[in-house]
Amino acid sequence: MRMEAGEAAAAGAGGRAAGGWGKWVRLNVGGTVFLTTRQTLCREQKSFLSRLCQGEELQSDRDETGAYLIDRDPTYFGPILNFLRHGKLVLDKDMAEEGVLEEAEFYNIGPLVRIIKDRMEEKDYTVTQVPPKHVYRVLQCQEEELTQMVSTMSDGWRFEQLVNIGSSYNYGSEDQAEFLCVVSKELHSSPHGPSSEASRKAKVPVGALSDPRLSWQ
Repeated sequence: MRMEAGEAAAAGAGGRAAGGWGKWVRLNVGGTVFLTTRQTLCREQKSFLSRLCQGEELQSDRDETGAYLIDRDPTYFGPILNFLRHGKLVLDKDMAEEGVLEEAEFYNIGPLVRIIKDRMEEKDYTVTQVPPKHVYRVLQCQEEELTQMVSTMSDGWRFEQLVNIGSSYNYGSEDQAEFLCVVSKELHSSPHGPSSEASRKAKVPVGALSDPRLSWQ
């Protein structure tokens, strides 16, 4: 819970009456007051916040309302406090994980540090994945050979486009139009370069197109 200065002042008397050791604890983080319970702050026993609310060798100053003064960025303290409340890391879409990590390390909240680092490593891994590449081939064929060509394409090759090149030839008693057939194949590469298997397949022509009249362009 975040409190404005006026609300914190109004709530101050109760905290001071209990000597600051009641159930509720106020924290003034970089000028923004947060209200939480001692149980929440003590959830991670080795953390700075746990030691602070237990008074272990941490002589933190207090503001006029009795709230502990902590000279840190309040922007990233909300996710820290919420993690101690329910054990989950919840960030606004515009909040930098690096900023929360810095604060989690300062407050010595080990489980949160590990969660953030795992998330950042996962994102880095995703970014380094190389998008698939496409290899294109152009085949020249006659009209009557189109069906055979498409049906006998080797595995992984896909028909993309058929272009009538405008020329024709006489085949027996019929005139046959000639076409350019564009086919493609998707190659997946690792961040360190294409695998040997992918490279090998990339060099294999569309072997099923075995008609000697089909030529590579």
